[in-house]
Amino acid sequence: MPARILIIDDNTSLASNLRDILQGARELDVEVTLARDGKTGLAIAARDGFEVAMVDIKLPDANGVDLIRPLRATSPQGEVVLVTGFATVDMAIGALREGAFAFVLKSFRAEELISTLAQAMEKISLKREREELERRHRALVEAAGVLIVGLSLEGQITLVNPKLTALSGGCAGVSVGASFQEALEDETDRRRFHQAFQEALALEGAPEVEVGLRDASKAIRRVRWHLSGVPGATAKKAEMVYGIGIDVTERRALERKAADMEALNAMAPLALGLAHEIRNPLNAAVLELHLLSRAIDRLPDEGVRAPMKRRVGIVESEIARLGRLLGEFLELARPRAPLREPVDLTRVVSEVLELEAEACARGRVEVVRDFDGDCWTLGDVEKLKQVVLNLVMNALDAMPEGGTIRAVTRGEAQEVWLSIGDTGTGISATILAEIFDPFFTTKPGGTGLGLAIVRKIVDQHGGRVVVVGQEEGTGVQVVLPRYVVPVVTRGSRPPRGGTEGG
Repeated sequence: MPARILIIDDNTSLASNLRDILQGARELDVEVTLARDGKTGLAIAARDGFEVAMVDIKLPDANGVDLIRPLRATSPQGEVVLVTGFATVDMAIGALREGAFAFVLKSFRAEELISTLAQAMEKISLKREREELERRHRALVEAAGVLIVGLSLEGQITLVNPKLTALSGGCAGVSVGASFQEALEDETDRRRFHQAFQEALALEGAPEVEVGLRDASKAIRRVRWHLSGVPGATAKKAEMVYGIGIDVTERRALERKAADMEALNAMAPLALGLAHEIRNPLNAAVLELHLLSRAIDRLPDEGVRAPMKRRVGIVESEIARLGRLLGEFLELARPRAPLREPVDLTRVVSEVLELEAEACARGRVEVVRDFDGDCWTLGDVEKLKQVVLNLVMNALDAMPEGGTIRAVTRGEAQEVWLSIGDTGTGISATILAEIFDPFFTTKPGGTGLGLAIVRKIVDQHGGRVVVVGQEEGTGVQVVLPRYVVPVVTRGSRPPRGGTEGG
């Protein structure tokens, strides 16, 4: 399209000559519109826009310098060239301050005017090209499926793309103007990132560094950053650094899970052999303790009987704990495939809570039930009871001074879920990614197998385990596929798993 030139001049003869010269110039491809005064010129500019406006300083209704800003407001990318027969240095400086592109004195040669307009249009073309490149750059940054951050020489954030904002929840630590390094909570991560940042500033390759970054849920995500320095004028040092990050939290979790499974598979034959060797002496020890307890009961002296019975009880308790540990280890090492039968999830949770009612009372723990009556899934009753039992035991261990367990079941269109929440000390966000790993525990006497077994059983049932946020303590939610119970007609058998003894 031809470039639009607007001439605002009350000398109609001169304006017509200028139009003929400009439209006939081989160097230019323009379409010229004339206006006799400032008001008409502003109206045309607002309606049609312009690339270049040639404005006489002395107009019947306005001063050309005063029209520069209103004209630029109608066409932000346009340029204004002032034309006058009387000019002073102060007038020229004032016009340039207002944003004029050039100041042309009458009388001028046609070649001079054409050259000035060609330069103005070249500037407009470059400005539009820059804005298009910036638009594409913004679109790329905003649409990219990776995390992008721009850092100044001091390490302050100058750019954050929407994906990084969404991951961090827009917290103050990851926002424009903040120090990115200070957003990293682990001191080791800070040092490693600082070293990589200095390498990028010195243009010593493109270093990569993996650090932990807190997300919107306060959990720590592992992000691998690729840092690239943008060379400055001297090309000896960067003027800023771009970081391209990939969230590798799930990948690291899968790698750990694969390594754990490989280790457990390798240990399975050993575990099975040890199970036989260990259980036999354990059973013998239990029988001997039973006989010893009966012998103690026959002692006449109560003062002797009581301490001995207490010691026997301690040994029996430790043997039982060792037996449970062995069972848990075997469950991980060689799990059996779960049964597939209808299970009432609400009934499973109720029965486990009844079994642990005495332990709750002894630990001064109140149990709050919030159950839905329609929570059916397909699965293995005994394995699902083990899931709930492990969660309840964890909740009790988290509240040594007493508290509240809240048990909830819900049925939705495609899923059913249960959650066990406690009012204990809670789980630190720094270890959320590890709590389901085998043998990971924060309890002094813990085995680190309880939650690992929970996740394994739930995975076998096609569900998922989620640690849910709450005001205090910890909540663990188990989500399973919903099973629609068929209508029972006369002569048909009711579904198993919740109506015939669980």
